[in-house]
Amino acid sequence: MDQKNFGSKLFDSVNIIILIVIAFAMIFPFFYIFAVSFSSISDFLNNDFLLWPKKWVTDAYSYILSSDRFIRSILVTIYITVVGTLVNLFFTATMAYSLSRAMIGQRAILLLVLFTMLFSAGMIPTYMVVKETGLINSIWALIIPVAVSPFNLIILRQFFLGIPDDLKEAALIDGAQELQIFWKIILPLSKPALAAFGLFYAVGHWNSYFSGVLYLSSPEKWPIQVILRQIVIVNEPNAALGANEMVMEALPPPETVQMAAILLATLPILVVYPFLQKHFAKGVMLGSVKG
Repeated sequence: MDQKNFGSKLFDSVNIIILIVIAFAMIFPFFYIFAVSFSSISDFLNNDFLLWPKKWVTDAYSYILSSDRFIRSILVTIYITVVGTLVNLFFTATMAYSLSRAMIGQRAILLLVLFTMLFSAGMIPTYMVVKETGLINSIWALIIPVAVSPFNLIILRQFFLGIPDDLKEAALIDGAQELQIFWKIILPLSKPALAAFGLFYAVGHWNSYFSGVLYLSSPEKWPIQVILRQIVIVNEPNAALGANEMVMEALPPPETVQMAAILLATLPILVVYPFLQKHFAKGVMLGSVKG
């Protein structure tokens, strides 16, 4: 008995240590970014590995936030994320509910959806479709081509199939139409699923940069991730932020500007997550337990 308790305690201790190491590995980059973004020029130049700035300064943040292009990119990204997520949820939920009901051609449509999960047209054909539909250099080029995720559609359809038919039949007997059943019964019962998929869609829109690079030629329409790519990867913070009218004695180091931009680009989506955590925890369990 004692040996069993010792083995159980040892197992728990090893798990705790592993989880602490994993948590530290995930949190440390954010801590390092935070420290560097608030460091002064002298602290940054004198420390190869900066863990805590001796003098806290906000020059990098003042420099970034004084850029109209950066502020505009934040607003563009918020618009794309909000509108894109609503479009995603609307088309995913309506199509999933339709496919969960008996309809003509249901099997053929499901096979087409599954086909898109296994095979992709590729970048060039997709670009040609976007170009021929007149979406080049339009913000809608970042929303319409990704309006529905086949994987989320299949999972949400299975969730709708799990809702008891008695509820739908009772509503039909009371004279409700299909749209009323969907709006007043199905959607309220699907809040955890919609919150989970909404978070997935929102994070995808917020972090998307390749579509912006591919379809948007006007810097005024660039989302924050494209600006961030120019600052961090291309290493051109001044060009990415555009003309900066702020008068400063000395420009902050490019590295501190990069870290501040990363933190500002990551913060909004981190702020939203706690409000959806309750529904998200339920939504991620979709399909794992029957009954």
